[in-house]
Amino acid sequence: MATRDKSIWILIVFILSGLVIGGLLGKLAAEVPWLWWLSYEQNFGLDNPIVLDLSVLKLTFGLVFKINIASIIGMIIAIFIYRKVL
Repeated sequence: MATRDKSIWILIVFILSGLVIGGLLGKLAAEVPWLWWLSYEQNFGLDNPIVLDLSVLKLTFGLVFKINIASIIGMIIAIFIYRKVL
C-alpha cells in the first residue's frame, strides 16, 4: 500500500474523530445558555427507510446524518491537526 493511501485513511479517521467529538461537545453545549448555537443541528438523509421485500429476503436501507455546528468546527480542527502532524 502506498504512503498516499495510508495518509488518506488517516485523514478519514481524523475527520470522523473530529465529527464525533464535536457532536458530543455540541450536545453538552446545549445546556450552556451562551453556547446554545453550537448545538444547532440539521438532519440529512432518509427519514423513512426504503424497504426491499424479495419474499425470501427483506432489506431495509436508511441513512441519516445529524450534523451540528460543533461537529463542523471539530472537523475543521481535525483537518488542521492532520496538516500539522503529517
